[in-house]
Amino acid sequence: MTVKLILSLISAAMLSMGWIGASGITTLVGFVPLLMIGAMYGDGRRQFWGMFGWVALALGLWSGITTGWLWFAAPFIPFLSVGITIVLFGGIFMVYHYVSKRAPKALAYTILVTGWIACEYLYTLGEISFPWLTLGNGFANDIKLVQWYDTTGVFGGSLWVLIVNILIYEAITSRTASKWIASAFFIAAPITVSLIRYYTYTDEGKKITATVVQPNINPYMKWMMQEKYETELMLGLASRAPSDVDFIVLPETAITGGIVENNIRHNGTLRQYRDFMRENYPGAQMITGAETSYYYRPGERVPGSARYAGYGDTWYDVYNTALTIDTTGISQIHHKSILVVGVEKMPYYAVTKHLEWLIVDLGGTTGQHGTDPQPIVFTGPDSVRVGVPICWEAVFGYYCGEFVRMGAQALFVISNDGWWDDTRGHKQLFLYSRLRAVETRRSIGRSANTGTSGFINQRGDIQQKVGWNVQTAITDQLTLNDHITFYSRYGDYIARICSYVLALGILYFIAYRYKRRNKLVE
Repeated sequence: MTVKLILSLISAAMLSMGWIGASGITTLVGFVPLLMIGAMYGDGRRQFWGMFGWVALALGLWSGITTGWLWFAAPFIPFLSVGITIVLFGGIFMVYHYVSKRAPKALAYTILVTGWIACEYLYTLGEISFPWLTLGNGFANDIKLVQWYDTTGVFGGSLWVLIVNILIYEAITSRTASKWIASAFFIAAPITVSLIRYYTYTDEGKKITATVVQPNINPYMKWMMQEKYETELMLGLASRAPSDVDFIVLPETAITGGIVENNIRHNGTLRQYRDFMRENYPGAQMITGAETSYYYRPGERVPGSARYAGYGDTWYDVYNTALTIDTTGISQIHHKSILVVGVEKMPYYAVTKHLEWLIVDLGGTTGQHGTDPQPIVFTGPDSVRVGVPICWEAVFGYYCGEFVRMGAQALFVISNDGWWDDTRGHKQLFLYSRLRAVETRRSIGRSANTGTSGFINQRGDIQQKVGWNVQTAITDQLTLNDHITFYSRYGDYIARICSYVLALGILYFIAYRYKRRNKLVE
């Protein structure tokens, strides 16, 4: 038991490194201890549940160590994250374990690799979506090693991790030189390709000048601020932009005055922003986050996310919004489409709408938010086209790729990361933007309410960044790019392929067991 405990703890530690500020290269051996524990068990029912205990311990600790910062938003959320990780990923690991005792080793490994990635994909697209621990995300600190993400996305990183773990485990157990050579090759080849790509890649194209604002407002007090003070603070920081700036970017929900989109051009607060741009930066565009609502007119289709206004037959939607402001006023609007579960939406809302009171209040408007069916690309000065992922949307590579497919030449991420205090939460979110830069080969400017704002080039290098608890505005240049990467064009194709292969693998296992029972195969 002591050996199994040590192995389980080592597994949790190796899997966690990439999310706690160290190198993610340790994930390449993170599953080896669990595979070794699996070899110590037979195929009996009691032994199955004994194995599951060690798997649950390792994966639960991994999830707890890397997502414990969620406690600052709501104490129950880390426990929910741990539970889902154990059930979803521990479940697929136990499917592998079960198959490994009853079928050829190659089939068991195929189910482990494809099943794990299929579960990551489900956790990305499902109603309950939290792809924080997608294995490929663990290399956010090792950007030089994963430049091939512009072809594979983070699921290519997950595939790499799983294959290398299996090869190393096989090399350890068989002690044959050929398997050690195979392991070394599968580790070294992607790293070599990546390093060559990194040192030969250059940002080429037209440059734009952008200023990102970090107002450093306590997010839990933000909605209690006087609107006048908030406006003065935002515009005061924005005025630090140079005269030749092209874009001034404010963070998520920088404007909280309850803007009604039906009458948006007559909003007094937005008029102040427009006048500011007209007087100081007539050739530039401001991009800002805002809380907006839209009231449906008679005869308009009312979506399931809409709220009853309390009178007549009037319904409205609340949005987490990005919008542009220039000398003409409000011209373009993007509504956040990927919402944070438990904060901005209830999963399976048609069924759970009566439980909406469970939604966590992070200081602003709570309850189900409305969404756009697809991202909206903004057109700025000189016809420059930019995508603006709002906070959580920047965690999803395929979604950022949609901005690129729709013509975005650069990305601006607006966020409000202060809910979790000065923990790994805001730091890791910034690092994930580095992965998005590589996947899309788009320069990124990031404006956060507090920590971490900054600029990232197309290789994923950090040009500038501002840490926690700093009130400032910083300016840098971003290089535009019109080329669409393979990943941006085809999205999470690796995960889709793995999902199909997993289904075929399970069908093959069922057929194999049937033949074994009927003595049709040895």
